[in-house]
Order: sequence, then structure tokens, then C-alpha cells
Amino acid sequence: MAVSAAKKPPEYVYEWEGKDKVGKMVRGEMRAGGEAVVSASLRRQGILVQKVRKRRTSGGSAIKPKDIAVLTRQLATMMRAGVPLLQSFDIVARGSTNPRVTKLLNDIRGDIETGTSLSQSFRKHPMHFDALYCNLVEAGESAGILESLLDRLATYQEKTEAIKQKIRGALAYPISVLIVAMIVVTIIMLKVVPAFKEVFTSFGADLPAPTLAVIAISEFFTSYWWAMFGTLGIGGYMFMQTWKRSEKMQRTMDRLMLKIPVFGDLLYKSAVARWTRTLSTMFAAGVPLVDALDSVGGASGNAMFAEATEQIQRDVSTGTSLTVAMQTTNIFPVMVLQMASIGEESGSLDGMLAKSADIYEEEVDEIVKTLSSLMEPIIIVFLGTLIGGIVVAMYLPIFKLGSVV
Repeated sequence: MAVSAAKKPPEYVYEWEGKDKVGKMVRGEMRAGGEAVVSASLRRQGILVQKVRKRRTSGGSAIKPKDIAVLTRQLATMMRAGVPLLQSFDIVARGSTNPRVTKLLNDIRGDIETGTSLSQSFRKHPMHFDALYCNLVEAGESAGILESLLDRLATYQEKTEAIKQKIRGALAYPISVLIVAMIVVTIIMLKVVPAFKEVFTSFGADLPAPTLAVIAISEFFTSYWWAMFGTLGIGGYMFMQTWKRSEKMQRTMDRLMLKIPVFGDLLYKSAVARWTRTLSTMFAAGVPLVDALDSVGGASGNAMFAEATEQIQRDVSTGTSLTVAMQTTNIFPVMVLQMASIGEESGSLDGMLAKSADIYEEEVDEIVKTLSSLMEPIIIVFLGTLIGGIVVAMYLPIFKLGSVV
């Protein structure tokens, strides 16, 4: 009767404290199968162990794309330096300050130890490693250039995150100001205007039209504020859920967002930059063009570009050149089409697409700088008109009484 081989117990990272032979306090970390193994190993080194505890892998903040970009860069750097893969995961896991990242890396390391390929280990965590990431890692493993592909992936993720951060930065200021303005207007309508109304009622004089309009709005607001905020809250929640789940809604919203003045141009150019950067990275990694287009559409972050990519993929698979297929979608700018055409003719498509991505990333930078300089005066005018108009409307009767006296 065959006896199955005993499985190796899982290993974890343990943090320890103790004193060396001369009584000096020392601390460190060790990967082992249990606390007893750590204590025995340290005793053999002449260290009097005082405390051993398993490294915390629960809690911590959610894993963000920025965390994945950082660990990818660290893995690429260490593998280029000749550090073995498992040891690289150990070093990155120990250096992470987020317990969730540490747990993720330990899980992947455990899979690799059992003989699973790196790409398959990544595929077990689709929330953090998308199809593009896994496909590039698989291509690197097959071609024996994993460290080079990880370096390309890290560069791609860093540039993509930089664009996203710039867009968030451009949108955060006006959105925060709008929220503050809404809170201030709500307080004025619920508390300040009713107080002025009581004062004006005691005057017994006719009120100016602007004052009457503000008082009417305040009365409506005071009577139905719960319905207004309830409608906004429920409507906003339902809108966001529909946006997430409905492809038709996503297409409609993405189409409308590209037509928003100023911000639409920013979103369009950032989508073009991500699209060209993704395709350049995939093609440079040796992924066939038709297969590379599978991951490109979703990486652009816009449903319009995703649909265009599907059409391009169908055309390219029937023998149409990439430039002609892109041209028929009527969504790509002329400069990108020209660069793609030059790249196809010269055999340097990945380089031309990367150059296009660089150009559009620079244009995104310029738009963000322009928006940052123009946004402040626009917001000042908006707040001055809104809140200043309410204040002036409330003081008009007082000015009128002053002129009569």
C-alpha cells in the first residue's frame, strides 16, 4: 500500500526579539513552520529568545493599483539583480507596511512553491492582477524574459497611475467646492433666510422681487428638504449601481463624458494615452496583435474605446492592417493614425505607439496645469454669484429702508 508523502507544513514570517551572547538586544524576522522552529534556530545561533510572534497579515488598508505597481517594480529590480524569485517575494513581503499586501505575496509565494507558474498564481487573484498583467507575465515566462517584462509592466502601471492621479487631482477641487457650496446654501436656506423673513414681516413693507424669490425658495426648501435629499441620495445610489451594472448605461455615460467642455478633452486624451501605452507594452512583449487587443480595450477605461477595439480586432483578424482598422472606427486622432502607419511600415509599431502615448501624456499634463490655473477664478465667480446673490437679496429691504429714512 502506497503511503502518500507528508506535506510540508506551511511557513510564515515570524518577528522575534532577544539578546545575543553579550546581552545586546537584537530583533529580526524569520520564515519558519512555527514558533518552536524559530526559537530552536535562534538558540543554535546563541540568541536568548524573549519574544516570538507571527507577523500580522490581517487588517490594513485595501490593496490599491499603486501598491501593485510598487511591488511589480520591486520584483523587477530584484530579479534583474539575480535574486531568486521566491527570495524576491520574501523581501518584498517583509518590506511592505500593508498586512494585506504581505498576505497576498505570501499566498502567491506558497502557490509557486507547490510548482504553480507565476502567471497562474497571479490569475488566482483577479481583483489585483487583471488579464493584461497575467498575459504579459505568461509571455515573459514562456520567452525567458520575465524580469524584462516585469520592468515593462512596472513602467506601464506607473504611467497609467500617474495619469489617473492627475485626472483625480483636476476633478477633486471643483467637486469639493461644489459640495461645500451645497452645504453652505442648505444652512442659509434652512436657518438664515427664515430669520430674515421674520424681521421683514415686522416691517410691513413691500419686499423687492429678488428677496421674495429667495424667501419662496427657502420656504419650499424648509418644507421638503427631506424629500429633496432623499431623492438625491436614492437617485444617486441607483444611478451609480446602474452605471456599474449596465453596459448600455456605461456606453452612454462614457460618450457623454467625452463631450463635456474642457474635461471631455482631458478624458479623451488620457484614454488615447492609455490605449496606445497598453498596446505598445503588449506588442513589445511579443504578444500577437490580435491577442494583445483582447486586453487593450478595457485598459483604456472608456466603453467607446472598448467597442472600437473589438471592431479593430475583428478587422485585423481578417487581414486588415491595424492603421486601416483604427481609421474605420473614427475615434482615434490623426496623429495616432499616422504614427501607427509609420510603425507598421518600418516594423517598429511598439516604438511608435509608445511615442504617441508619451505625446498624449504630456498633453494631459498641460491640460491639468491649465485647468488648475483657470479653476480658481471660475470657482470664485461661481461662489460669489450663488452665495453673494442670496446675501444681496436678503439685504435689499434693509438698504431700501435706509434710503427711505
